[in-house]
Amino acid sequence: MGEMINLTSEDGFKFGAYRAAPKGKARGGLVVVQEIFGVNSHIKKLTDSFAADGFVALAPALFDRVERGVEMGYQQADIERGRAIRGKLGWDTMVMDMKAAIDALKKDGLKVAVVGYCMGGSLAWLASTRVPGIAAAIGYYGGAVAEFANEPPKSPVLLHFGETDQSIPKEHHQRIQAAHPSLPMHVYAAGHGFNCDERGSYHEPSATLARRRTLDALQRHLG
Repeated sequence: MGEMINLTSEDGFKFGAYRAAPKGKARGGLVVVQEIFGVNSHIKKLTDSFAADGFVALAPALFDRVERGVEMGYQQADIERGRAIRGKLGWDTMVMDMKAAIDALKKDGLKVAVVGYCMGGSLAWLASTRVPGIAAAIGYYGGAVAEFANEPPKSPVLLHFGETDQSIPKEHHQRIQAAHPSLPMHVYAAGHGFNCDERGSYHEPSATLARRRTLDALQRHLG
């Protein structure tokens, strides 16, 4: 359904993005932010699915500054490679490139929300705290959200976590809730990556419920 396009960040760097659009009138724009595995088949499928739900969906290739066209699987070697690439990028740089995707959708006259997974879940939080003018931010199992919990969101936020996620202990949830008591946060009977049907940690009931809540939030904030 989608296609690769090019985006330009504010420092002039050109990088790729996967874009999918609905057949009819768009309900809004949605930036889909990748895991540490690049804009791979899972992220492309998610982007296509959001387009099928009526959104112009855009997944920026945030690893292009280090290595272009990264599309990995979920083996241990992929995890190590993804972490190594992420380690060469700072949060500020990834936020800048994410903002280029947000701005590209705004130029099309769309209200824009952000949804992110794993690393992208943390970036969805930073989109809310650091990028003005987005309609909503939705994060799935973002491990760095607690680290940046002192930053006040400028838009509505919805967070999804897994109860048995070994990389994001309950203390992270508690730190976020302490800083933002009224922020909607759902914790599912699942582990890290529960939304990804290409991973052994996939948990269909949790993924289905989180998806419904995500679409409800997009309906409220984008229409």
